[in-house]
Amino acid sequence: MKVPLSWLKAYVDVNVPVDELAHRLTMAGVESGGVEQLGGWNDTYVGHVLAVEQHPNADRLRLCTVDIGAEQLQVVCGAPNVAVDQNIAFAKVGARMFDTHSGKTEALKPAKIRGVVSEGMICSVLELGLGEEHDGILVLPDDAPLGSLLSDYLGDAVLDLEVTANRPDCLSVLGVAREVAAFQGNRITEPDVSYPEDGEPIALLATVEVADPEYCKRYTASLITGITIGPSPQWMQDRLNRAGQRPINNIVDVTNYVMLEYGQPLHAFDFDKVKDRKVIVRQAAPNEEHTTLDGIERKLQPPMMVIADPDGVIGLAGVMGGGNTEVTEATTTILLESASWHPFNTRRTGDALKLRSEASQRFEKGWRPELSPLGLRRATKLMLDVAGGTAAKGIIDIYPGQQDVAKVTLTLNRLERVLGITVPLEEVTKTLTTLGFDCKAVGDDAVETTVPAWRADITIEEDLVEEIARVIGYDRIPTTMLSTPIPLSQPDPARELKEEIRDLLAAAGLQEVVNYSMVSGQAIEVTKGTAAEGAKEPELLRAANPMSPEHEYLRTTLKPGLLKTLANNQRHDNVPQWYFEVGREYLFYGEGLPIEPEVAAGIMAGPGALSTWGAEETATGFYDAKGVLESVLERLNVVASYESTDDSFYYPGRSAVVTANGQQIAQLGEVHPTVLEHFDVRAERAVYFEIDLAALLTALPDVGRRFRGPSVYPGALRDLALTASVDVPAAKVQTIIEQHPLVARATLFDVYIGSQVDDGVRSLAYRVFLQAQDRTLTAEEVTKAMERTLARLEKELGATQRQQG
Repeated sequence: MKVPLSWLKAYVDVNVPVDELAHRLTMAGVESGGVEQLGGWNDTYVGHVLAVEQHPNADRLRLCTVDIGAEQLQVVCGAPNVAVDQNIAFAKVGARMFDTHSGKTEALKPAKIRGVVSEGMICSVLELGLGEEHDGILVLPDDAPLGSLLSDYLGDAVLDLEVTANRPDCLSVLGVAREVAAFQGNRITEPDVSYPEDGEPIALLATVEVADPEYCKRYTASLITGITIGPSPQWMQDRLNRAGQRPINNIVDVTNYVMLEYGQPLHAFDFDKVKDRKVIVRQAAPNEEHTTLDGIERKLQPPMMVIADPDGVIGLAGVMGGGNTEVTEATTTILLESASWHPFNTRRTGDALKLRSEASQRFEKGWRPELSPLGLRRATKLMLDVAGGTAAKGIIDIYPGQQDVAKVTLTLNRLERVLGITVPLEEVTKTLTTLGFDCKAVGDDAVETTVPAWRADITIEEDLVEEIARVIGYDRIPTTMLSTPIPLSQPDPARELKEEIRDLLAAAGLQEVVNYSMVSGQAIEVTKGTAAEGAKEPELLRAANPMSPEHEYLRTTLKPGLLKTLANNQRHDNVPQWYFEVGREYLFYGEGLPIEPEVAAGIMAGPGALSTWGAEETATGFYDAKGVLESVLERLNVVASYESTDDSFYYPGRSAVVTANGQQIAQLGEVHPTVLEHFDVRAERAVYFEIDLAALLTALPDVGRRFRGPSVYPGALRDLALTASVDVPAAKVQTIIEQHPLVARATLFDVYIGSQVDDGVRSLAYRVFLQAQDRTLTAEEVTKAMERTLARLEKELGATQRQQG
């Protein structure tokens, strides 16, 4: 929101420098993004045109004699609107002006134009940097002080305010003026909204029907006949230009002016183009077409709200007017609309049509309906002032479901409890009054406030406490110790596990990413893989108004987002592309609410962990991901086993499920090439893993890990070669070996399937390290430990020691 200081001063006395004003607004919660200084023109003066003659050598140029007080100068001018007795902005040679040809600010040089010396330039709005108009010169008011520096007369400062969503009142100059008045302790001057109503009663001239009061909270309108379309006065154009609005004509300019002044958007219809002089406020019909003011034909759908007449749509409610009732130079009768539209429906309409406007931006924030007639009367008064005409008697005011004016009571006790300081009732009342609240004392320790129409954000007592705090200054609130002990931290194992998983995966070399929860239906179909036997497939949940087909359904897996992330980063194929995400899946099974399990998933591609500068590069594969999972589970003290699985998402024979305590806690595998091709992943291989955080939480040991130092006694190494069925997982064999109390660790170093073993059998070779904490093991103890381990392996898995030779 751009707020010219000169416009602000029309409503409130500003008694601090502009930079301090911006700082104090920021401290009061209305953040200033900066201050733009307008003016600073050197050698530029308020001049008066004494004479205008035809250029002797050019039909389109004129010779003008300009008086700037101290001297009279001759200048060549090509502007069509230059005339005798005008007050103008005159730049002498050396003044820095915007050059419309080069697009840069340059010093004005002496020039001879068609044989005649020009001693300066009569400036346009564009050349002064005050707007975009350059068809003619800037004509100043008759009371402009002759000979004064233009920067003293037209110079200004513009506050660039970054208004938050909860303060729509500050999307208006009056709203900002109330903020300034509050922290300065003075009052604002309210604009005049009174005007003569000399026409016929409006009820005899126009009718309005609100067919859908749910989305139109209030609809007001006035009627003006006999207007004359033309340019708006210079003072209004100046204010609009400095606030970032381009002047168009006096009627449109008034609607924009009042929108910036009060925050209330308005729209003017050429009433002679309205069929049967009847306005209908209704929902759009399915696929109803309408051409808006920007010339684009749009297809509408309910519940988009429209303004219509008996023949069809004439405006898109709360967003933009229609081209079929646009104000033109031939317009003589105006129906002026000021309404209150449903904020959520206005936002949905703008999003669906990809059409946002200054009006919709304000309606989306939620205005109280009480502001509509106030803005209407102000705009009607200004239109009569700048366009003439006669206003009909009265206004149309349809207010279905009218409610009492909102009132909120503030007690000093509550104020002190929240802020920790005592504020006198007199100061509370004065502060709220300057902000526009009507205040009534309730005893000696409370005040009842009537919430003004422009403050839709004030609903409860704490809102008033915040108003007091930010206006009197947060620096008045002292720093004190807490009055009560800090509550003890409540353990949350699920959250703690999630954060630890994040840390462990990052430590393993993966980068965390955050993907959208909405994905395409095709991506879900490609990545869903093979469902477990007897498992019910979840239904897809579609967004009611998806942003695009790529973000249409809630994800049932994290796979699509991670694969898309991998595809988007393929240009970095010379480094490992290892990404992980911790997020929710959305599984809906037809009844109740969807289940939202949290999972940690990762995708890994690019050079593998064993690739170094001195060795041949290898691509990331199954065992890289397995190593990551093993390191995570080891740090969590979870004993897990790996079993092969058959899932169409993975490459056959290169996938596994991870189980602990008899339940599946994770899965991993190399992604099938057809899936990679769908996501345009060009990597040689990509490995995906997924951890079920809820299942992993139940698999955590009941007691935490305890440190045990390394044994000071030597250990013993034994190689153990076994033959077992190919169906027996090597991990299960290793688990049984390591469960012997004297075995410190066992490592699989060889797997053999071939002619030297029977069909359906394979050879597994383990290196077993045995060690005790309190003694050196004897050869007999080592032998007995190996024998007991072999006996258990044969009994539980049918594995026997392989005979040599």
